[in-house]
Amino acid sequence: MFFFSKLREIVWGKPAATKTERRLLVKLDAVILTFCCLMYWVNYLDRMNLNNAYVSGMKGDLGFEGNQLNVINTIFYGGYVLGQIPNNLALQKLPPRIYFPSCMIAWGLLTLGTGFTHHPWEIMILRFFQAIFESSTFVGCHYILGSWYKEEELGKRTAIFTSSGLAGTMFSGFLQGGVHKSLNGARGLPGWRWLFVIDFCITIPVAIFGFFGFPDTPESTHAWWLTEEEKQVAISRLPKVEKHRGVLGRNLIARVLGTWHWWGFVMLWIFASNTEMFSTNAIMNLWLSSTGNYTVEQVNYIPTAVPAVGIFMTLLLGWYSDFTKRQWHVGIILAFTAMISGAIMLDPPSRGAKFFALFLNGSQYASQTVLFAWANAMTREDDAKRGVILGGMNTFAIAVYMFWSIVFYSTTQGPDWRGGSIAMMCMGAALFITTIVVYFLQRRDKKIEVVDAAPESVISGDEEKGSHNTKAAVKAT
Repeated sequence: MFFFSKLREIVWGKPAATKTERRLLVKLDAVILTFCCLMYWVNYLDRMNLNNAYVSGMKGDLGFEGNQLNVINTIFYGGYVLGQIPNNLALQKLPPRIYFPSCMIAWGLLTLGTGFTHHPWEIMILRFFQAIFESSTFVGCHYILGSWYKEEELGKRTAIFTSSGLAGTMFSGFLQGGVHKSLNGARGLPGWRWLFVIDFCITIPVAIFGFFGFPDTPESTHAWWLTEEEKQVAISRLPKVEKHRGVLGRNLIARVLGTWHWWGFVMLWIFASNTEMFSTNAIMNLWLSSTGNYTVEQVNYIPTAVPAVGIFMTLLLGWYSDFTKRQWHVGIILAFTAMISGAIMLDPPSRGAKFFALFLNGSQYASQTVLFAWANAMTREDDAKRGVILGGMNTFAIAVYMFWSIVFYSTTQGPDWRGGSIAMMCMGAALFITTIVVYFLQRRDKKIEVVDAAPESVISGDEEKGSHNTKAAVKAT
């Protein structure tokens, strides 16, 4: 029994101190973590289906030309950029249990509409508005997880959360392959159109679960499945928040821009997120399709190994960051995997090496877990500031992504993407440098905290010493 309890402690962390807190954690994992994972899984399922549909008949049926797929993806991320910070600010005022499911229903309907389009420009419009609603999920869930879990609990949960999005990417590939094989031509619809219909049918039940189960935040929750004692424990077990949820005010900008957290974490995520470019631009799907040596099913199935690598590395590095409390190690590791995958893709010695580089790039997905958990932990004292910084990280990263993908990863630049390979190495090097800078800024803050706390310790020590001297004098008398 000792072995298994020790193994559980290593893998999942130390158990909570009290029975009430242990019961609370089980409930939080069962409802909050489950809903966040399902929502993000559906989010990616509804997002990545376009790439799968494109290589499964959509391109020819709708008459795609040139780099129109890249243009649609850029427009999608334009909507994503616009929605990031407003969505996180909306969570400061609106109940998450209402806001999240409402956004899900909206993007689900837009996904359904995509299955009945007849021209690429129609998809451009639908995907723009779909992105605005979808942008509530990633940074919004990071904000919610940071509101309920301790720092030492956060990395593992965040790893599971971000892995669910990768699972959605994998499932989309398997789903499109299966749909093309079994439903292609059913009721006069090609297989790629059925994909969007099925994705919509999967989205709605998850939204309903959120309406009835999601608990908002610790201080605003009215969740029926939490006792009053558990609600109090949920608040008391976390570090004290000086600026609570909903406290915006005119000084919010100063609170955000007046610290290094905004600049440091925004720059860190710009570089880290753009080392995912081989994976997020479906480079393997496009390359396999261009060779003419693979069936439609194979073009959808084989690239699912990329998010599989991402899931493994996300869970591994998320656990590592929690266990060691050294998030900066993960930034260094992923900087090197980015540079290695870019170097191989620049001049692959064989087809096998090209496969290896593209699979290795799946590791970059792990940065989502660790870097957002790092930012969450460093900004706990101010809820609104934390929400803006988390939203800002993704906003500026995607703003760069929008033009970066067209300049370096356009479909017209395949099947080699040499410019993209050089860009990948540069982003990896920038990630390495920024990780070191953020680490030293964090160390500096901790030293300042120690110095600020020292006078209190000295004073209390002097008072205790004086008390002892007084007692000794009384005794001598």
